[in-house]
Amino acid sequence: MSLAPALYTEAPTPASAFACGPAALAPREREALRHIAAGHTYVQTARRMGLSKHTVDAYLRRIRTKLGISSTAELTRLAVSLGL
Repeated sequence: MSLAPALYTEAPTPASAFACGPAALAPREREALRHIAAGHTYVQTARRMGLSKHTVDAYLRRIRTKLGISSTAELTRLAVSLGL
């Protein structure tokens, strides 16, 4: 009996991420996403949210991990589709 097939699962695709909707994201993650999608830099977003740029980076990394997104363009598309 092999356990290997059970260990390998596919990461969520961006298409399946849209099914998760905003409920999958914490409120501060959604806020950071909204700022980035509006064209703000990490530093500008951090200033507006009262955080360090490292915290903003952590929020966006978590969003990418949760939703299987790899680029800022995909993050922006997600924000637009969620109405952020």
